[in-house]
Amino acid sequence: MKRTAYYHLPGLFEFYELYRVFLPLFRTHREYFYDWCEIGSLYGAPSDCIWGGGRTGFGSADPGEVLALTQEYGISARLTFSNSLLREEHLADPKCNALCARFAAGGGVQSGVIVHSELLLDYLKRTYPALYFVSSTTKVLTEFPQLLQELQREEFRYVVPDFRLNKAFSELDALPQTLKDKVEFLCNECCWVGCTDRKRCYENVSRKNLGEPCPDHRCAAPKAAEGYRFSKAMASPSFIGVEDIRDCYLPMGFSQFKIEGRGLGSALILEFLLHYLTKPEYQLHVREAVYLDNMLDLF
Repeated sequence: MKRTAYYHLPGLFEFYELYRVFLPLFRTHREYFYDWCEIGSLYGAPSDCIWGGGRTGFGSADPGEVLALTQEYGISARLTFSNSLLREEHLADPKCNALCARFAAGGGVQSGVIVHSELLLDYLKRTYPALYFVSSTTKVLTEFPQLLQELQREEFRYVVPDFRLNKAFSELDALPQTLKDKVEFLCNECCWVGCTDRKRCYENVSRKNLGEPCPDHRCAAPKAAEGYRFSKAMASPSFIGVEDIRDCYLPMGFSQFKIEGRGLGSALILEFLLHYLTKPEYQLHVREAVYLDNMLDLF
């Protein structure tokens, strides 16, 4: 049976201007893009949200415009509220609550929240039951029994495992289809597979979003000073490319794929859109359509 790959793309607030150009292209020139994939969601958060976590964002797009764009194109909007260090007093934050209320009342396609904190999850379930929830990769679930336990939790529609479980094929293939449908693979992580500091790195981001003083996290991974390189991600044993999705993961029964990149520039996000969604013979057409838009400055 033919299956569809659903991509969850970064930069709901951070790359609004890019998606404002790309989404009409994706709709009106569907022949440019693989017929076996769709856009499942855009995810992100404004830069000053204390509930935020994962990679720091810099989004400043208007929430109303962001929500209107996703609703127009039938795409779910996800708020990245994966701060792992929240305390009870943080739950009353007016900005984060206002965002949740707005997205919960958006109508049309259901919006979601990517969450780490159990405290926040319980609060959101009670307060905004119209939202759905995604278990964040910031939990760093590196052991398959941990992933299995998380997948069995009814409150999560999707679970993003640690990227180092991407190729655990024997265990993944043994999952029942109901749980396969919940696995959302992080495809293009370039972090070193031997990293033991990943959780501390995410906690550092969480502390900064809370405004707590803390030194910058210094990654000790090989060649960490280079920053993100798509070429480095593609060389990782955990990388999931377009051929892997089409020829391996879809036939195994998996359909959810997350692309990281909220902290990267829009030019690199475009490269992800070209690799994962665009047929090779039409990639130049998509580049030209985006580059020639006078309202968009790629960086």
